[in-house]
Amino acid sequence: MSENIFSPGPSKNTVMDANKKIRTVPRDWILLPPGDAALTRRTKAAGDHWVVQEKKGRRNYSKGVWAPKTTIAQIRKDLDAERSTEAFAKRKKAAANRRVKIQADYVDDFHNAVVSFLNFHPAHEHLAQRMATAITGHATPIGSGTVARTKTIPIERRAEAAVIAWMRHKTTGYDNMVIQRVKGKRREVRRKLAKRSKKLLSQYRGGEIVSLNCPLQIALEKTV
Repeated sequence: MSENIFSPGPSKNTVMDANKKIRTVPRDWILLPPGDAALTRRTKAAGDHWVVQEKKGRRNYSKGVWAPKTTIAQIRKDLDAERSTEAFAKRKKAAANRRVKIQADYVDDFHNAVVSFLNFHPAHEHLAQRMATAITGHATPIGSGTVARTKTIPIERRAEAAVIAWMRHKTTGYDNMVIQRVKGKRREVRRKLAKRSKKLLSQYRGGEIVSLNCPLQIALEKTV
């Protein structure tokens, strides 16, 4: 069974296919909103359904799944029965503990990857640790949507991207810049700021004596 994926339609109970054709949802179907992964997964596996996604930027966001009302009701009833058992409660607790451990391990690994990328001179090691802590705290929370949460690139590259992004927002005037709405302009500005950030990092890597007025020093003071 192939999965039908649609965009939201112009009115209630309608969807739009890839060819921009408007289709009306069957009268005995209801929209199952996103949020319950098990219920959504079983509903899709049970038979006919329409997946609704809305594209914003480069990402697709789930708007739910249309499926027969009776199908969703029966699956929800079965799930409620399963979830009321002691065995399910134990599995859920064990899974939660595993997720906590995995997240804690990743936070440690990411922190170390940031420190490795910074590669500050021993004279500035304390600053490297403070900076890594600040960046890790911002970038690694689940659901943060930052580059640190992606699995498509190695952790070393995630750490580098997170450092440059943090410095762009914390040590430059990027957030207050008025950038022309011209294709590629924002990317160009980011590239220039990244170059400036890397030049600043090189001073710390070389063990240079850096002024307390250094934007990095000021940014770290504000994170305390």
